[in-house]
Amino acid sequence: MRITGKTLDRLGGKGGDPLDDDAIIGSYTAYKHTRTMMILVVALMAAILFAIDLGLGKYSISIVDVYTSIFDRLIHWGPIETLDQLVVWDFRMPRVIVAVIAGFGLAMAGAAMQSMLKNPLADPYTTGISSGAALGATLAITMGFSFLPGNYGTVVNAFVFAMIPAMFIVVLSTFRKPSPAMIILSGISLMYIFNAIQSYFMLVADPDAASSVYAWTVGTLANASWDNIPFILAVTLGGGIVLMYMARVLNTMNAGDSYSKSIGINVNNARIILLVTVSIMAAGIVSFTGIIGFVGLVGPHIARIFVGSDNKILIPAAGLMGSCVMLLADCAVQFVSTSIPVGIITAIIGGPLFMFLIVRQKKEVW
Repeated sequence: MRITGKTLDRLGGKGGDPLDDDAIIGSYTAYKHTRTMMILVVALMAAILFAIDLGLGKYSISIVDVYTSIFDRLIHWGPIETLDQLVVWDFRMPRVIVAVIAGFGLAMAGAAMQSMLKNPLADPYTTGISSGAALGATLAITMGFSFLPGNYGTVVNAFVFAMIPAMFIVVLSTFRKPSPAMIILSGISLMYIFNAIQSYFMLVADPDAASSVYAWTVGTLANASWDNIPFILAVTLGGGIVLMYMARVLNTMNAGDSYSKSIGINVNNARIILLVTVSIMAAGIVSFTGIIGFVGLVGPHIARIFVGSDNKILIPAAGLMGSCVMLLADCAVQFVSTSIPVGIITAIIGGPLFMFLIVRQKKEVW
């Protein structure tokens, strides 16, 4: 974070008076501690929602009993001995863990895209990833076309087709050095093309297959299993490490391409690395969960209000906030009806919340 005159004024200093240096340093240290405390508060909130989500259902379990079952299972690893452990570990844990990881990954990717493109409306799907994934899943479900036979055919198809629009924009970035506006418009163009092709296959498909496609495209955690978790966790952790490593570059890109180039940063190469990273993260997640909207858009905005725009803090804070949004949405699903896909709930929660943030958010945040 660069300390500017406005920042010093907010922190209580006058930005030039040497007599105020100690006060300025003390205020800035307190400011950093406050941001750290906010992350800890959000992490605690995520831990509470995690336990609440595991406890909801026809067989209700308290927060204390949920964590007791988890710790007992971890300490005394072996055959499941109690009904609580059976319900928590075998029936609910995979779904809730996927919700945590998916929310974390999508929100981190959304924060990076917003900073890279300097656009508050950017999210992990800006490059057309969601439309590509939807087309791949549609081909597998309605036409039986998949790159891999078996249960993972839809997943592999979704991942491969999700990477097509992303790679198109990466190639475009290599040859044309596009501006953020060009990247966004290219993503929108690809989205319309893929959506049109998907709509055609939906029209000629069997009604039952079309219904399955619709359930996939709105996003669901119903298919989560222990087998899914390693891949989703790998792409989220790997992508998160790259984004944190690129946090300083994202900070400079958020200040403008001209400033980034003036301090020796190759903006085009950095943008390609970030696009590839975000694309792999988003494609890896949606290929298992379907298209869960608003998490990658709303999570970073909420985090930005509390911790500011420094990506070293914003990216992990946005990830935790995304996990909270996903857990809250899944809690609503368990409370209302398990037949409702979680993507519908995230849209119901995210839409009004995003409108509220647009109205209330200060211009200085961007």
